[in-house]
Amino acid sequence: MHLKKVLWATAVLGLLICGFVAYQIYGAIFSPNTKFNNDEAFVYIASDATFSDVKNSLEPLVKNLSTFESVAERKGYITNIKGGKFGIKKGMNNNEIINSLRSNNIPVKVSFNNQESLPLLAGRIAQQIEADSVSLLSTFNDAAFLKESGFDDDTKLGMYLPNTYEFFWNTSAQGFRDRMLKEYSRYWNEDRLQKAKKLNLSPAQTIALAAVVQKETVKAEEKPRVAGVYLNRIRKGILLQADPTVIYAIKKETGNYDTIIKRVLYRDLEMDSPYNTYKYRGVPPGPITMPDISSIEAVLNAEKHDYLYFVADVSNFGYHMFAKTLAQHNRNKVQYIRWLNSKKVLR
Repeated sequence: MHLKKVLWATAVLGLLICGFVAYQIYGAIFSPNTKFNNDEAFVYIASDATFSDVKNSLEPLVKNLSTFESVAERKGYITNIKGGKFGIKKGMNNNEIINSLRSNNIPVKVSFNNQESLPLLAGRIAQQIEADSVSLLSTFNDAAFLKESGFDDDTKLGMYLPNTYEFFWNTSAQGFRDRMLKEYSRYWNEDRLQKAKKLNLSPAQTIALAAVVQKETVKAEEKPRVAGVYLNRIRKGILLQADPTVIYAIKKETGNYDTIIKRVLYRDLEMDSPYNTYKYRGVPPGPITMPDISSIEAVLNAEKHDYLYFVADVSNFGYHMFAKTLAQHNRNKVQYIRWLNSKKVLR
């Protein structure tokens, strides 16, 4: 009789212990374990992150790191960490958090506008994905890639079309560059290639000319007219004589791309550079800036007219006065020179 009581007591105690352990395990797995007030929080986990790095990222977001670690170990997450941007919703339990960290890599929007150089582009992209600017720039300048893809030191900036794209945050430098090449190839479809061919321009030349248009006017509605002027000059064998190309030549020569030049001087026009369109015919060897798509489209769909010249219109800033003859252009030019002198713009 005494033995039966001992056995019953032992069995009951065992059940209680098992129940307590089960409760603890259930609580560790399925009890809410977040401590932020927003509906959702995000963590960025590097591609080479350790579990310690993950815990450091989660520390401000979860109530109990110990239970999280316990569940992570049970689910094998500690040895199978994935990089990326991940969302954690308010009230998630450890099981849900780990499932999200495993399989819910959230894409990010990556945007860039008219960067004037590849170092500037690398810096801009490095602010938005995991890859750093050094690795990005090295990848952009990879000689083997450029040769294989049909680019060179002059044309390589033109491969990157300003826009907003969707990437995973943990995209590598090479992954970003290769995606941009795909976007470039996708942009140059048969229709656009035929339009460029009718203008006797290659895609690279189209982008180089679009970069000049980009620098000449910020007004989207005026870009096709400006492009038409340059195409008219090319057809007639006239030098483009575009001031922005001279400014770029100066910056390239000095290596100082931060130089601000508001006025091109006559002595600048004598600079011996293939980018100086006052000395060399046709479009420059490559883009003087990264043109946006509206500028490229302006070249491909340029306005048909007889204009050969234009100058800034100081009575309507941002726009230009167009002329068909040099005499008319010189008359238009007077108002601009007077304005520069009145503002004492010497350089």
